[in-house]
Amino acid sequence: MISQKAQYALRALLALARAEPDEALLIGDIAEAQRIPKKFLEQILLDLKHQGVVMSRRGKAGGYLLLKPADEITFGAVLRIIDGPIAPLPCLSRVAYRRCESCVDEGECEIRHVFARVAEASRAVLDTVTIADALNGGAALPEIGQAS
Repeated sequence: MISQKAQYALRALLALARAEPDEALLIGDIAEAQRIPKKFLEQILLDLKHQGVVMSRRGKAGGYLLLKPADEITFGAVLRIIDGPIAPLPCLSRVAYRRCESCVDEGECEIRHVFARVAEASRAVLDTVTIADALNGGAALPEIGQAS
């Protein structure tokens, strides 16, 4: 499961993507509309700002806006910023690989083989679906094969 923080980050990014081009949104307005605790949202937007996803603007027309276009922000990128690696096992992480303590041979590990397929399927969706895709009703979501 993704964290509540990641859900809030995605909802905030969707709200920013819905805004008119060059329209900055106030944290309080996003928090109220998306039912996100304001202090928590401040930290989330700060994390996203440090990673170059959003920017803040001061002054009368101040607030937050997307720094990257919505069609360049993938769900996978957001999850990695907020929650860290996307992998069901540490030995499957691309960015934080760690050998499983009880594993004798990764090449022969049946558990790893199954969860490698899970990780690949998850990444196939998360690393291709963007904030813009989600706003468009998910029309660009990749098809996932049916298990028999």
